Amino acid sequence: MTALSLKNVHKSFGQVHVLKDVSLDVEEGEFVVFIGPSGCGKSTLLRVIAGLEDASSGEIHITGRQVNLTPSSKRGIAMVFQSYALYPHLNVRGNMTLALKQEGQPKHVIAERVERASKMLDLGAYLDRYPSELSGGQRQRVAIGRAIVREPKLFLFDEPLSNLDAALRMNTRIEIANLHRQLGASMIYVTHDQVEAMTLADKIVVLRDGRVEQIGSPMELYNNPANKFVAGFLGAPSMNFFPADLLTPGDDRTMGIRPEALFVAGDGPLCVRVSHVEHLGGDTNVIAHADVHQITARLFGQHQVSEGEELRLGFDPGSTYAFDADGTRLH
Repeated sequence: MTALSLKNVHKSFGQVHVLKDVSLDVEEGEFVVFIGPSGCGKSTLLRVIAGLEDASSGEIHITGRQVNLTPSSKRGIAMVFQSYALYPHLNVRGNMTLALKQEGQPKHVIAERVERASKMLDLGAYLDRYPSELSGGQRQRVAIGRAIVREPKLFLFDEPLSNLDAALRMNTRIEIANLHRQLGASMIYVTHDQVEAMTLADKIVVLRDGRVEQIGSPMELYNNPANKFVAGFLGAPSMNFFPADLLTPGDDRTMGIRPEALFVAGDGPLCVRVSHVEHLGGDTNVIAHADVHQITARLFGQHQVSEGEELRLGFDPGSTYAFDADGTRLH
């Protein structure tokens, strides 16, 4: 069954057209990530799905039922926010059980669900603590637990890790991935972090200026981007773009090549001058310039390269991408 189906969804705030003809499907049990730059409409789209904003036009179906006129509380969804949104006067148990009590669930059902969720999220020792007594990561786990106990048809995550430090983000990302495997639930996750998108998603929806640019699995989008925007947005460091006439005089296309596809070669076709080097231990990022165009090479291992040094870079011709003046991919 399709967990969510959007058909030609538009959203405007006055004269500002935020979502433009968005259509997509989320299958049952699928983990879908919405990604794009700030202002692309990804959080607005999530809020429209949740019923926190009304669509200006188009249809929203959750498990086969159109819900455009259905209030948020009746859509069978649970949302996890960036800000945790915990009640400070309630302990962990109270935060996790509040919605169930409001639904009128029996006490034994509430107890069973809280026990199961707290075990999944390793929160058993914290059930009597208050949010002020928890770390940021623990608070986020409580917010996720509060969503789990409702047993929703659809989980919605709105940049849930952006308030955490790098190490905690990685650990919580793994917890969310494990949680998805355990629950087998349909999840939609909004982020601007392409690492989160690539590591969590079954399917990625890339948004720009309120429109869907491309939909596909992480590797489909990484290996076969439809245009220059998608190619540059996914991948760290980002894909290099430069005029093709640096290599072939008279060629008016834009060439793209990923940093990891470049290597140092004495007879390489790309002559660059090194402007900066990042020694990361397992990798070395060499930032250089060919004429005025910045080129980043991600070299495996440790390399002794100096600022100001001239290098020749090689690559497999099959690893290049070509784009026209509008950014559409040619091959």
